[in-house]
Amino acid sequence: MGIYDYTVTDNKGRAVSLDAFAGKVLLIVNTATGCGFTPQYKGLQQLYETFSGRGGERRFEILDFPCNQFGGQAPGTDEEIERFCIVKYHTTFPRFAKIEVNGDNASPLYTYLKSQQKGVLTPDIKWNFTKFLVDQHGNVTARFAPTEKPEALAQEIEKLLETP
Repeated sequence: MGIYDYTVTDNKGRAVSLDAFAGKVLLIVNTATGCGFTPQYKGLQQLYETFSGRGGERRFEILDFPCNQFGGQAPGTDEEIERFCIVKYHTTFPRFAKIEVNGDNASPLYTYLKSQQKGVLTPDIKWNFTKFLVDQHGNVTARFAPTEKPEALAQEIEKLLETP
């Protein structure tokens, strides 16, 4: 099973097959609105503006998955989270329904991502704003810790967009 075989729920409650993103470079992030890393939304939006329209059919997308598992730092409804991100950080990239990334109720997508790129000591996600980079063929190519700022990923994204 590959990344394009998964279906997720967007923040409006609609099922979205990830095969809709085939051929695109993806940055998949578990986020939170009340975290010390929340200002990374600004950097994520800058990446999105820089790369989303580039590369013809190899466009870049950020897939935002709010998660309340770490310190209860994403307590709002999907609608409240959407409003916060748009008003405070002017985000325009796709946002999905709140999920869990670890444990028995972990999203199958995140179980897959973790199996493809393990963390330093454990495959589990350690905190909000862990980032997974996926190439246009659906390969999970990298995993970045929450402390890795979005702007530091620009070179990796650029390389993937330039690779056929």
